[in-house]
Amino acid sequence: MDSLTELFCLIDDFCRVFEPPWKRHLLASGAKRRQRPSTLSLSELMTLSILFHQLRIRQLKSSYLGYVCRHLRAEFPRLPSYPRCVEFLPRCVVPLAALFILFKGECDGISIADATALAVCDNRRIRRHQVFQGLLSAARPRWAWFYGLKLHAIINSKGQLIGLKLTPGNVDDRKPMPELCQGLFGQLFADKGYLSKELTETLAGLGIQLITPLRKNMKPVPRTDFEKAILRRRALIETVFDELKNLCQIEHTRHRSVGNFVVNLMSGIIAYCLCDNKPTLSLLKVNLVPQT
Repeated sequence: MDSLTELFCLIDDFCRVFEPPWKRHLLASGAKRRQRPSTLSLSELMTLSILFHQLRIRQLKSSYLGYVCRHLRAEFPRLPSYPRCVEFLPRCVVPLAALFILFKGECDGISIADATALAVCDNRRIRRHQVFQGLLSAARPRWAWFYGLKLHAIINSKGQLIGLKLTPGNVDDRKPMPELCQGLFGQLFADKGYLSKELTETLAGLGIQLITPLRKNMKPVPRTDFEKAILRRRALIETVFDELKNLCQIEHTRHRSVGNFVVNLMSGIIAYCLCDNKPTLSLLKVNLVPQT
């Protein structure tokens, strides 16, 4: 997305369709509440949230005060103070999740699955951490101890995200896969952490062939040259995770509320979806698909 105007128009068109039915279906407590319009509309707030991840500035406060308030006053004439803007951000949680459904990629028959850790605090501060207290526990997957959540993802051969699920850090990588694979087809490539006879049979019932490397003590399974080549390149999803974490900044340890954590996560994911240059699996370049 090259233009701020283009980004805002895209989000504003979405909000005009999404916001009215969403508000009609919101549950109310029964108490009367004042429905005063905020200084920032929902589309403006979502635009600023996604723009922060596109600017690649490390801190939201620096982005808002140093760039938005100085250079975008004409585009956003009613900017509130930074603390007030942060209070508004949780309003974007549901719309951003719905927007991802609109922007996510489509299955092309070649999918790659993996999971990555999203730490919400440094390990030395686990005992003092309060934002996610009672919701999470320390987990030790195949890499190292961390305190946070786990992002399960599936991408297609173009590097586009086609499925996401967020779970506590101590959840097995294989557990969310049947739900994540609903609507997919073809072959799903993953690492050894997804080896499971039960999962293979479950995905086969959905029309998906699970292909993973084998452990040393397992009997060899015949693989085609195409399948072997894709298995060697399944680390493409690690490149996607690297861009999500280091460029789109979906992971940091400065969250002050669960709602703002979700907004930061979904905004970074959408910023990645809007990226023109994604890591891709060059099937023609490596002669995996015959040129016509």
